[in-house]
Amino acid sequence: MTKPIKRLYRSRKDRIIGGVCGGIARYLEVDPVVARLIWAVATLVSMGLGILAYLIAWVIIPEEPKR
Repeated sequence: MTKPIKRLYRSRKDRIIGGVCGGIARYLEVDPVVARLIWAVATLVSMGLGILAYLIAWVIIPEEPKR
């Protein structure tokens, strides 16, 4: 049997701003809080580049389809 292809979507359920971290967390099968903490630390370490990366991801990653 073939495994279904995993797709990265912005989350409709686990969202605070745009659903990017919630979608990444679902794709990696981790808690959304972990994804948000890692993103926040990466933003602080990179002197704010995480904010730009978040905005780009918000535009590029499609929203989760309605079920």
